[in-house]
Amino acid sequence: MSKYPFRSALVTGASSGIGEAMARMLAADGVHTIVVARRADRLEALAAGVANVEVLAADLLDPADLERVGARLDDPQRPVDLLVNNAGFGSSGAFHSLDVERLTDEIGLNVVALTHLSRVSSAAMVERRRGWILNVSSVVSFQPGPGLAVYAATKAYVTSLSEALHEELRPAGVKVTNLCPGLTRTEFQSVSSGEVFAARYPSFAWLTAERVARDGLADCARGRATSIPGLAYKGIVGGTRFIPRGAMRRLSGLATTKRH
Repeated sequence: MSKYPFRSALVTGASSGIGEAMARMLAADGVHTIVVARRADRLEALAAGVANVEVLAADLLDPADLERVGARLDDPQRPVDLLVNNAGFGSSGAFHSLDVERLTDEIGLNVVALTHLSRVSSAAMVERRRGWILNVSSVVSFQPGPGLAVYAATKAYVTSLSEALHEELRPAGVKVTNLCPGLTRTEFQSVSSGEVFAARYPSFAWLTAERVARDGLADCARGRATSIPGLAYKGIVGGTRFIPRGAMRRLSGLATTKRH
């Protein structure tokens, strides 16, 4: 018996990490899964080893490619039940020293592309009175992120948007879930130049991509507004509600930055 209520899904950022893990889990459950990423070779390798996978290579920072992915979501002949907005990256380091173009691309992928695809898919889902959107945010979305300032800010946007859409679209039968992983072993650390930052945390603090993917998909299927894998991270996020904003800002700074 199928674990998921989805008949079809589209997963962005599916060439590695959480996105790849989700794509494998969905496809293994019999869900027709469209995998989206820039690295076509990785997508083809995934499709060669797993049934029920459709490859759609695209760079979501390219307006034409973003439109192509949107058109696939909006195709009435091939409806997509679940959209997983997983594509994204971060930039670690002192804000004033980071490359401006990289930060612009970070906002473009984490915020603009996610918003565009959410808008297109939600319109089709509302018309069908059925659908799920799973947006991958982060536990840093609940607090400032010195040393990861733009990444944390983009994820704060994702969390706010997802929670708003959860309520807005619920009467139309569309369920929106905000997935907020903590530290997760993926390629994110190397892409964000965050290896030094990551090395400050003990091994027990890290989750696997498979654990995050499993919990996120299960909570999405249940229609939950927020999914936070791991009891420790649930406690951390819950605790932020009782810490004054100024104190949280200082604590975040101590945890993520060095004086410069």
